Amino acid sequence: MLLTPTINRKNGFPPHENKQIIRVSISLDIMSPLPTAKEAHELSKTRTKAGGGEKLRWGRTCYDRYLLPCVAEFFGTALFVFSGCASVIENSPGTGRLQPAMAHGLALSISIAITAGISGGHMNPAVTLGVTLAGGLDIVLLFPYWAAQFCGATVGAGLARAVASSHESFANVSGGAFDAIKDSDQVSAALLAEVVMTFYLVLSVCLSAVNHQSKTPLAPFCIGLTLCVAILGAGAISGGCLNPARAFGPAVVANYWAYHWVYWVGPLVAGLLVGIVLRTLLGDPRTRLAFRKREASP
Repeated sequence: MLLTPTINRKNGFPPHENKQIIRVSISLDIMSPLPTAKEAHELSKTRTKAGGGEKLRWGRTCYDRYLLPCVAEFFGTALFVFSGCASVIENSPGTGRLQPAMAHGLALSISIAITAGISGGHMNPAVTLGVTLAGGLDIVLLFPYWAAQFCGATVGAGLARAVASSHESFANVSGGAFDAIKDSDQVSAALLAEVVMTFYLVLSVCLSAVNHQSKTPLAPFCIGLTLCVAILGAGAISGGCLNPARAFGPAVVANYWAYHWVYWVGPLVAGLLVGIVLRTLLGDPRTRLAFRKREASP
């Protein structure tokens, strides 16, 4: 038995490329590339009634297109932030950065894998910005995604506070909020580190999960590993946040706002830069706004 989902990619190409019919076996192929948020929203399924004859088509409602992806982002972000905060709250002072880096990277990989088919698996406002600019998400969903991510991060941080063994262990690490910047002399270095490492992370997301020419089924692993490397590289400088939602949730719960703006400005600037780079240089012909050639259909 085969399911026949229809994917409609609005990419500006000739009409014969606007629609593709892909036949998918009931036994799922785990090596198929992850769908982008746009593709996930546009999937529909057709099946034949028992006994043959009439076909039933299961389309997507407004809930599936606009609300369900936000629900997925909320839960994915909440679980990711909870895992990240819980990984540092109970640590001893000499634990180092490897354990939090691995915990964040693995949690992000899992969250992406389970939500990619629904929302694209962003869990990060900077990623959502970069993906939107690269054409992987309808712009009308940008702010709803952000709202879902910030709310999910706050819930995740609150759950981490609820399971903390004591108030002292929670307060000693600022409730999982980022406190690597101790004075104003560190701000410029921390801001640059956030921009560079978030650029690396968002670029990994866009090239492995959005850009058609470089898509890979290993996207969740690649993105999670990139986050691990980024935390190891920038942890001593800025804390290795790379995510405004990851910074916001613990800051709300712990009421810790010292130099909090760094963890918004740096990642969002990086997301903007990735969108520009993909649209001008690195993206495939569907994504680039320049240096592309259209050919007439045969």
